[in-house]
Amino acid sequence: MGAKWLDLLKQMVPTVERVGVMSNPETAPQSKFFLRSVDAVGPSFGVKVIATPVHSEAEIKQAIESLGGEPNSGLLLPTDSFTSVHGDLIRELGTRYRLPVIYSNSTAEVRKGGLMYYGIDYESVFRQAAIYIDHILKGAKPGDLPVQTPTIFKLIINLKAARALGIEVPIGLMLRADEMIE
Repeated sequence: MGAKWLDLLKQMVPTVERVGVMSNPETAPQSKFFLRSVDAVGPSFGVKVIATPVHSEAEIKQAIESLGGEPNSGLLLPTDSFTSVHGDLIRELGTRYRLPVIYSNSTAEVRKGGLMYYGIDYESVFRQAAIYIDHILKGAKPGDLPVQTPTIFKLIINLKAARALGIEVPIGLMLRADEMIE
């Protein structure tokens, strides 16, 4: 996933040279795995990856100000409840500092004005969960059911946010997007 997020961000803004990967290590310990995958592919995209751990609103502000103060920077937000709770602040600061941000936690951030989302199609996951529950209610043992991983992912682009950041969305991304918000 980390490589895909970085690829999409680089396609959206080819001049990106620095990308912060922001998360709270206490609320999203899984983010270290995403950071490793982004860090591993960063050089192949010509991008310096910057681990950006945050624990408070003040640290979020400081991190975004630092990234936004340097040209050709971007921000990647792996799944994290802490950054989701502070989504309004991150979105506001990202816009103020003209920082392209790719969200992976929730489509809501893009619907509220964030630039783009790439992540799991939660509707398909919930449908699959309902099928599992049906099997269990009919007597299947949960341990006997196969482990399923998400297979459907969504790309959502907010065109209004792109214009506000001075980004012309490449036609290739528009064609690949599952949804574009005006």
